[in-house]
Amino acid sequence: MAWFKKSKGLKTDKKVKIPEGLWVKCDSCKEVIYKKEIDKNLRICPKCNYHFRISARERIELLVDEGSFVEIDSGLASNDPLNFKDKISYKDRLEENRKKSGLEEAAISGEAAIEGRPIILVIMDFAFMGGSMGSVVGEKVMRAAEAALEKKIPLITVSSSGGARMQEGIFSLMQMARVSAAIAKLHESGNLYISILADPTFGGVTASFAMLGDVIIAEPRSLIGFAGPRVIEQTIKQQLPEDFQRAEFLLEHGMIDLVIDRKELKKTISQIIELLT
Repeated sequence: MAWFKKSKGLKTDKKVKIPEGLWVKCDSCKEVIYKKEIDKNLRICPKCNYHFRISARERIELLVDEGSFVEIDSGLASNDPLNFKDKISYKDRLEENRKKSGLEEAAISGEAAIEGRPIILVIMDFAFMGGSMGSVVGEKVMRAAEAALEKKIPLITVSSSGGARMQEGIFSLMQMARVSAAIAKLHESGNLYISILADPTFGGVTASFAMLGDVIIAEPRSLIGFAGPRVIEQTIKQQLPEDFQRAEFLLEHGMIDLVIDRKELKKTISQIIELLT
């Protein structure tokens, strides 16, 4: 029976403390990977090539020439036209997201250059209220399109959004028409518009400017659609195909033009601008 007695000299409850944030679990292959390894790889999983979400600031560094980005319309800020309140007021939610993301709104716009070629750029950030499109985001996209038209240079948008911002009601839904009208003027003038779709792009953003590009590019495995798959299945009473709403599925069915790895994105955009302008 002595075999079952706990030895005084043997410590069985020793715990090894691992600092938080050192390891990341991939959402696609479920592998646990050293965070620094992913960061060095432009936030791409080295095991399965899954593209993690990145911030708007990180994407600016990735896409444009160093030091070329000059932000425009940075002073625009959302109001609370409906005095909306759920668990907290809309004003408090905006302030909470500003502190969390370090941004004033869900989109950053500005002038920049890609391999020396001038462009107007709008980048959405999912970290700010799910990248939702409220009146400020719509205004920024519209003004960016107008600036591209005036300067006769390409417009590039990077979408990552859950759709329209419910806290602004009809004021948010109006942005779909406003930005679509601004993009239509670009098309009429012959200005190039490149739309890049990142994970995820849904709702009113997909239903407006995100799918109106002359060239539509998506990052690998990005989820892109209008309504979510569960809503669609409940509506049509049918099971959806495997990988439905993934970038590769949309490419195969003619909804987008290219699926491009993040590492090749800047080079590809530069080539498109050179060919089409």
